Amino acid sequence: MDTEFFHELERFSLLVKKRVSTAYSGGRKSLRFGHGISPVGYREYRKGDDFKLVDWKVYGRTEKLYIREHEEERSLVVHVLLDASGSMGYEGKFTYASRLAAGFAYLATLENEKYALSLFCKRLYPGEPRRGRRYLFQAIDGLDRTMPKGGTTFDLVADEFEIQVKSTSLVVLISDLLGETDEIVSGIYRLSGHDLIVAQILAPAERDFRFGGDAKFVDLETGVPLVTRVTEEERREYLKRLDDHNSRIAATCNHVGADFFSFRTDRPIFDAFSEMLSRAVVWKN
Repeated sequence: MDTEFFHELERFSLLVKKRVSTAYSGGRKSLRFGHGISPVGYREYRKGDDFKLVDWKVYGRTEKLYIREHEEERSLVVHVLLDASGSMGYEGKFTYASRLAAGFAYLATLENEKYALSLFCKRLYPGEPRRGRRYLFQAIDGLDRTMPKGGTTFDLVADEFEIQVKSTSLVVLISDLLGETDEIVSGIYRLSGHDLIVAQILAPAERDFRFGGDAKFVDLETGVPLVTRVTEEERREYLKRLDDHNSRIAATCNHVGADFFSFRTDRPIFDAFSEMLSRAVVWKN
């Protein structure tokens, strides 16, 4: 994998929009309140609050229970979910997607945050959250050796992730998203409790569909061939269905507060990062 673009990413930093609540110690202040070192104010006691957080001096003056809130130090865990199903083997999609995945891991490394690179197809193959460049380059070697294969069950993969990862994290989903629309929408809803970036990767031929005449297509996930004649009318129908599919995914992401991007593999990798990092869950220094 060519990682020359890594140094260009150093102008960016990760910034969560939602609250994070992991048990790891890191260099970032979360939006979670409770015990901590930085007092931020008071609020009235609510049923279920920890009595240890009650400010009894205020109670002595007002005879009302108030909680003194503090910002807690929490780290951000970056979970990159990378589609390794058979369709990602078409026209360099998995290579491009792997570079995006490695880039997000590198951003986490720059801030000494933990990250995990997980592959999925019919099931989730979870990576262990780790910290440091040594693990990153080991993970890159693993991606370089990965051969995309098999089908995808997107909603079930999201279920597995939801069961295994309880703490709110930054989740970066990278896939061609060419499965059943309902399954993908369902999976996005399941992941929406996290800060979520959804990045679709398509080959130019999939995006433009500039085929014509007699053609043989082979499903890379099932191996089933299809021989057909591609007319201009069929091409327009294909593009309409793809646009409808992507529009529904984009609308779902917008509804749950996730960021949706669609990139072709002929787009320079840093251009893709620049778009994501300028309007997603990162802040430009």
